[in-house]
Amino acid sequence: MLSADYVVGLTDGEGSFTIYPRPPGGSRGGKSFKMECHYYLKLQEDDLAALKQLKEFFGCGTIYFQRDKRENHTDCYRYEINHFEKIAEVVIPFFTEHKLQTKSKKKDFDLFCKIFKMIQKQEHFTEKGFTKIMELKSKMHKNRARRMREIRSSGGNGEQTLMYSNPSSQASWG
Repeated sequence: MLSADYVVGLTDGEGSFTIYPRPPGGSRGGKSFKMECHYYLKLQEDDLAALKQLKEFFGCGTIYFQRDKRENHTDCYRYEINHFEKIAEVVIPFFTEHKLQTKSKKKDFDLFCKIFKMIQKQEHFTEKGFTKIMELKSKMHKNRARRMREIRSSGGNGEQTLMYSNPSSQASWG
């Protein structure tokens, strides 16, 4: 069985706390954005056993294969918890009690928790709440993957690029 310290270290190095806004409509219909909260870790194929132990440790979540065709990347397995109640009952209490050690991951977790509370209060159904959530989300994962996407999308010249369009124009705010 994994220790809490090991899980914290693994998450500090390979984990992510992420919010995905899903636009109105889609396969289930709806007139407002759905917000999904995800905690996940990705590891190379040969580290699948560690993800199985992580799933056993938390007692929930899903493991699935993720093919990656990008240059210098390998196929991997992804362990993910995205069920709203499990985020509330398992993920947030665990990482609140067992503190992350890296500054950047602590910041992401704090923002994740703030956004999660706003979603619990259904603030994302208002334009003001949705906008605030998107502002907080834009502060997550700073100076890592987003910066690399900006560099690639600008041809490497460092020009700013728009990361998301104004989604409030697509939603019904009641």
